[in-house]
Amino acid sequence: MAASADILDCLIVGGGPAGLTTGLYLARFKRRFLIVDSGTPRAAWIPTSHNIPMFADGISGKDLLTRARVNLEQYGKCIRSGRVTGLRKQPDRFIALVEDDEGGTGQISARRVVLATGAVDIEPDLPDVPNAVQRGLVRYCPICDGYESRDRKIAVIAYGAHGLGEAVFIARTYSRDVTLLTLGQTLELTPDQKGRLDEHGIKVVEAPVESLDMENDRIFALHAGGKEHRFDVLYSALGLKYRSDLAISLGAEHDGSGSLLVDEHCQTTVKGLYAAGDIVRGLDQIVVGMSHAAHAATHVHNHCELPTEDEPEGA
Repeated sequence: MAASADILDCLIVGGGPAGLTTGLYLARFKRRFLIVDSGTPRAAWIPTSHNIPMFADGISGKDLLTRARVNLEQYGKCIRSGRVTGLRKQPDRFIALVEDDEGGTGQISARRVVLATGAVDIEPDLPDVPNAVQRGLVRYCPICDGYESRDRKIAVIAYGAHGLGEAVFIARTYSRDVTLLTLGQTLELTPDQKGRLDEHGIKVVEAPVESLDMENDRIFALHAGGKEHRFDVLYSALGLKYRSDLAISLGAEHDGSGSLLVDEHCQTTVKGLYAAGDIVRGLDQIVVGMSHAAHAATHVHNHCELPTEDEPEGA
């Protein structure tokens, strides 16, 4: 691939499933590109996912990422460790400011940029258990592994209407024994929302969690309001922090949560700037992010030699 001093056809920011898939497509299109990866993909937290086609026994996030990297790197060295700390747009290119793992800085120029920076789950505040989601003690995707939790006792950690929606999704799809944990926050619901709780038999525990019982590196009991509550599976539905600062700094449109709005080619409202994966508003799923990558990479390839709309004589 091209050296960083050259103007690349495309810079990909992020080395999760969406970023690596974008790279695979561009490599096979024989494009000059580079992936800058900070090494913190959300997919790496997945213990086992069972809804990725072709992996009948499931696959861990780390294994999936390793396989994707090995597949991509057969086309040449195209992944650089580092973090893109800033992004500027000039009439004919983007300039990315990059900080490497040792603290050194540099610049990369590219005609197009695909942001695959993803999102970070908001961690639940559980006593003496930091980073419960990242450690796999609390799950975050019932779409990925809810089937394996069917007919079990399930708790959903959430504060408001979003948590209610996830609890209802689990109750009507996988289990009739669902409890909503608000970790001490009052759950203010409309009569209609309360009716949905009753309809699906969802219990609510608003008392703060005072302590946890751990066994074999899992949470098997929570103590709240002077009572012990036992669950087979805990899900967190506290939402995401989207890593969309680079796009927003360039004026890309986004929703209230910070996820980016894109067109049918996964291009943001900033011409030449694309987004793929969890950073895009919609369903946060690996296969969806890979679809974003295919659309974005193909559009990048088809338009690499053409100026963007805001360049002189642009299309």
